[in-house]
Amino acid sequence: MTDASPLAAPATSPVLGSDWKRLAIPLILFAGLAVMPLFFPGDRYTLSLITRAMIFGIAALSLDLILGYGALVSFGHAAFLGLGGYAAAILMFHGTNEALIAVPVAIAVGALFALVTGAISLKTRGVYFIMITLAFGQMAFFTATSLSAYGGDDGLRMAQRNVVAGARILQNDTSFYFVVLGLLAACYLVLRTLVGSRFGRVLRGAKENERRMRALGFDPFRYRLAAYVISGAVCALAGALFANLGLFVAPAYMTWPRSGELIAMVVLGGTGSLHGAIIGAVGIILVEEWLAELTQHWKVIFGPLVVLVAIFARGGIIRLIDRGSR
Repeated sequence: MTDASPLAAPATSPVLGSDWKRLAIPLILFAGLAVMPLFFPGDRYTLSLITRAMIFGIAALSLDLILGYGALVSFGHAAFLGLGGYAAAILMFHGTNEALIAVPVAIAVGALFALVTGAISLKTRGVYFIMITLAFGQMAFFTATSLSAYGGDDGLRMAQRNVVAGARILQNDTSFYFVVLGLLAACYLVLRTLVGSRFGRVLRGAKENERRMRALGFDPFRYRLAAYVISGAVCALAGALFANLGLFVAPAYMTWPRSGELIAMVVLGGTGSLHGAIIGAVGIILVEEWLAELTQHWKVIFGPLVVLVAIFARGGIIRLIDRGSR
C-alpha cells in the first residue's frame, strides 16, 4: 500500500500534526480563551457571551466531524442541540439536578437519536441527505412544541444550574466558563485524535472515493454511522451546557435556521480543521453581538460579510490564516 493511501499512517501524532501551525493555532486559540476572564473581571455579560461562543464551538466541532471529514451536510443538526438541552431541563423538572446524571443522559439521548435517524438518513446522498436530516430536525422541533407538560412552544425554564457531585461550582459564572472551556478542549482533543486515527482515514477515504474503500474491504456506511452518532452525542453535550447557561430551553433551539447557523460556523471557520470550526463559532457569535449593538438591522450587514468571506477566503478563516503566515 502506497503512502498516498487514505489508510497510510500519519508521519506524526494525529494531535500534533506535521506542521507547526497545526499546533500553534489551536494553542493560541485555547490560551486566548483561558486568559479572557482576566481582561473582563466582574463583567458577567462579556463572560456569558464568550461562554456561549465556546458552547457553539462544541456544536460546530461536532458538525465538522461529519461535514468536513465525511462530506455529510446535515440540515437538522440543531435537533441534537435541543435534545441535549431538553434532557437536562426535563431531568431538573423532575427533581434530578446532578450534572453527573444529566450530562451523560443528554449525551445518550443525542447518540440514540443520531443512531436511529442516521441509520435511515445515511442510505441517501447529496441533496436527499440534506432533506431527510431537515425532516428529522423538524420532527424533533414539532415534537418539542407538542410537549405541553414541559412548556410546549414557550419552552422550559430551569430553576438553577446543575450541581456537580453535590457541589454548586457551575453557579459561579467564572467556574462555569472554565468548565465549558475544559469540555471544549477535551472534545477537540478527542475528535482530533479520532480523525487522525484509522477511523478518520477511512472516513476521509470514503469521502474521496467510496468505491475504492469498499474494494479495500471497508464498509463506509458503518464508519459514517459511527461518526454521525459521535457527532450527535457531542452536539447534545453542547445543548446541555447551553441550557445551563441560559437556564432555559425551547423548541426554537431545534429550528433549521439554527442548523444553518452551525453550518455557516463550520464553513466560514474552515471545514476539516476542527479548530477552524471553533474560530468560526466564536467569530460569528461575537460579530453578531457587535453588529446587533450597532443597529437593529444588523442582519443586512452580516449577510454580505458572510458572502465576502465565502468569496475571498476560500477554505474559510483558517485557510486565510495559513496563507497569511507563509
